[in-house]
Amino acid sequence: MGVFERLAQIERDGGQVAVATVIQARGSVPRGEGSKMLVFADGAIEGTIGGGEMEHRVISEATAALGDGKIRTLHYRFSELDEGDPGVCGGEIDVLVEPIHSAASLIVFGAGHVGKAVARFGGWLGFRVVVADDRPGFATPENVPEAEVHITCELQELPTRVPITDRSYLVLATRGVPVDVAGLPAILKTRAAYVGLIGSRRRWETCVAELRAKGVTDEQLARVTSPMGLEIGAETPEEIAVSILAQLIMVRRGGTGQSMAHPVRRKSRAGA
Repeated sequence: MGVFERLAQIERDGGQVAVATVIQARGSVPRGEGSKMLVFADGAIEGTIGGGEMEHRVISEATAALGDGKIRTLHYRFSELDEGDPGVCGGEIDVLVEPIHSAASLIVFGAGHVGKAVARFGGWLGFRVVVADDRPGFATPENVPEAEVHITCELQELPTRVPITDRSYLVLATRGVPVDVAGLPAILKTRAAYVGLIGSRRRWETCVAELRAKGVTDEQLARVTSPMGLEIGAETPEEIAVSILAQLIMVRRGGTGQSMAHPVRRKSRAGA
């Protein structure tokens, strides 16, 4: 599989990778211009740009780039080991390191009225939409055509069926406390950026009591937003979806959720 086909596969899987490319080579160097290497967050690689100490340094820079999202242009000489060069073959090389993050994932569990509306609007917002349900016939391309991935499984099985990373936003539009209590312990072991649970305050309090009895900690429970969404007086599934996605965007972008309206000052009376 070529580099670009591999990148497309990583994008489909919702992964992240850094691409290291030799963009300039002068003199005697390990690899020529255009050589590429893929570097994953755990330091694993595919391909090579020459091996040895130089490649080791590039891998370190690439993993750092995945953390901060910044492109790097690296320059190496191969002359003097005593001066810190990674080799002595005599040339020079420039390497471009580009971190590539897939689109953030919106993972919707529960393909009922609200879940379907969230999936539909989430696609418009640029998310890679995954929809799952434990009921056969719900999480299907026919029922939720806007989703890219359709999964039928129990909530507790979800982390084994789809990658859940710190770029994953989970909307749990489940149908009751038993589903929540069975599935949330596994969900809360993931690195999800957002875990929202539908339902009333009373339903969440009931769920919390049962989860605590199962050993779920308060720190873990604090990761759950329930009831999820911003208070906009939503009633229809579509309005509720807007409320949920507005909160999700707020979390993702660091917003406050406050009204942006700026009141106009009253014009002072002459002579006042």
